[in-house]
Amino acid sequence: MKDTARKAFVAALIVVTVVALALALWKLRIVIALLFLAFIIAAAMRPSVEWLHRYRIPRGIGVLAHYAVLLGVIALLLWAVVPRAIDQVDNALGGIPTSSSELQKETKASTGVKHEILKRVQTGLDELPAGKDILDPALSVTFTVFEVFLGIFFTLACGAYWIFERDRAEGLVLSMLPRERRRVVRDTWNLIDMKLGAYVRGQLLLIFFVASLLCLIFYLIGLPFWLLIGIFAGLVEIVPVIGPIAAGAVAIGVGLTQSWQLALAAGLAVLGVRLLEDYVVIPRVLGHAVGLTPLTVLVSVTTIGILFGGFAVLLAIPLAAVFATLVDVIIRHRNPADEDVPAVLFPAKEVEEG
Repeated sequence: MKDTARKAFVAALIVVTVVALALALWKLRIVIALLFLAFIIAAAMRPSVEWLHRYRIPRGIGVLAHYAVLLGVIALLLWAVVPRAIDQVDNALGGIPTSSSELQKETKASTGVKHEILKRVQTGLDELPAGKDILDPALSVTFTVFEVFLGIFFTLACGAYWIFERDRAEGLVLSMLPRERRRVVRDTWNLIDMKLGAYVRGQLLLIFFVASLLCLIFYLIGLPFWLLIGIFAGLVEIVPVIGPIAAGAVAIGVGLTQSWQLALAAGLAVLGVRLLEDYVVIPRVLGHAVGLTPLTVLVSVTTIGILFGGFAVLLAIPLAAVFATLVDVIIRHRNPADEDVPAVLFPAKEVEEG
């Protein structure tokens, strides 16, 4: 009886511990997601940081250079895109109302898409709180903005620190494993790191390619909001499967405000760029960087989106790639050292060997 009671107590203790750990991880899911995003960013930067280090440039300077380039690109996009986007919206609406009375007149006189846009703007302005009631929403928005900036800072800081701490963490993990398993674990770790880095760098190239090409095509066919829609189509490349469909739907919808011929041309443009991307660009740029089938991608994106929300969709493919790599090594007994990862901008294998 004593032995049975002791086993039951140990089993209950294990169950409670597992449940408590699962609940703790669920509460910390945002932090874990941001930390995983930081590891992905570090994996994308590490080959170029190490390449600079070979030329006697300190790793800290290399990381700062990457972040400076990122901020410069964002500032350049804002400078080049925002004024032209405002001009496009202003021309499409026939002039943006600058007062409440002008907004009401324009709403009554307008039709179609312009009427719907102005009506929604007016409804939103009417629902805004006044006087003291505006304080709470303002504070809420302020805290939300602060949380967003704090999350961005946390992610970038963790990504920078992981550049320096990765080797030390890897050594600590390997020291706790049996000697005969250390090589496989190290090679698996490096393979995952190379896959994530190649995927991120490839995605950035695809975003630039799709946005640039579609902006040019939309401009040539005379699609309204060509700049906004082209950039939107490039950005939603981050969201697999759903992103390209959303871009095509928006382009066709805007085209229908002018004519069905323009809508058809816009849809064919998105389809053509997508086919070019799938059959020419992706095989040459990304290859089989993550090693996932389209069905796996679709299921992963849907599952992650339902469980963790829209933000986590960005992490769906990298997370699925990690699990797929672990399945290949643990269950299928594939040698991670023999796996090939495409060199996107930087030959990752040479960095690992160096």
